[in-house]
Amino acid sequence: MLRSVKDLDDYVIGATDGTIGHIKDFYFDDKGWVVRYLVVDTGAWLSGRKVLISPISMGHPDWRDKILSVWLTKEQVKNSPDIDTEKPVSRQHEKRFFAYYGYPHYWNGGGLWGQGNYPNLIMPGDAGVVAIPPAVQSKVEEAGARSEAAEHKDDDLHLRSCKTVMSYHIYATDGTIGYVHDLLIDDRTWAIRYIIVATSHWWAGHQVLIAPKWIREVSSSDATVSVKLTRQAVKDAPLYNLKAQLASEEELSVYDHYGHLGYWATEEKRVRDVLGG
Repeated sequence: MLRSVKDLDDYVIGATDGTIGHIKDFYFDDKGWVVRYLVVDTGAWLSGRKVLISPISMGHPDWRDKILSVWLTKEQVKNSPDIDTEKPVSRQHEKRFFAYYGYPHYWNGGGLWGQGNYPNLIMPGDAGVVAIPPAVQSKVEEAGARSEAAEHKDDDLHLRSCKTVMSYHIYATDGTIGYVHDLLIDDRTWAIRYIIVATSHWWAGHQVLIAPKWIREVSSSDATVSVKLTRQAVKDAPLYNLKAQLASEEELSVYDHYGHLGYWATEEKRVRDVLGG
């Protein structure tokens, strides 16, 4: 099911032994357009510290009561690497985070999450998420610090804030078409399936959908999203109803309009290629 970033705002994140906090933002990978982390405000529990939670640890969601459960304890979260959520997260930060929780790297493989498309299946077998003890973690980090710093000193900062991007203006190949109103996330894969474009005064304030594969560039310096579409193509696209759940037939009509295969077909092919099927 597709859910909007705005609708998920302030959802409760529940650990196995209590509440961690509330969702305040998401970090997504601007190459794969997949949400990699939930930014959670811990409130008074950790003096307002914001922590990152990966969908890899996600359990069974309670959509009715707006609670997302994770297979983590509050102690694990408390002792997790302290990452400044007000600044970009680098791959080096991610490696420390993944080493602490014992996660496999999502970037190793051809799927959205490693060699598959679902974050909860990236862990081998039925292994739970077990944090590496701080003493062991410290020794591991110290041993590899110099080589890792050299390896990643020139890494691109590839994670972006969903809320920041939702203020960006959108440019077609021949001019502006509006701004990013919201993002639609697949609640099983955590992939961003569409940006919701508010056409503003250009076209009577209607909303249309644009898939990430049609985006040419996201520029943080200019606060813009450039797409590989003309204004006319966007104007003629099927309208999106903000108040209704997007049906599969409506998704198909969007892709048909732009003459592309749906993400469901391309992702299945990618996994088959990786597995040699």
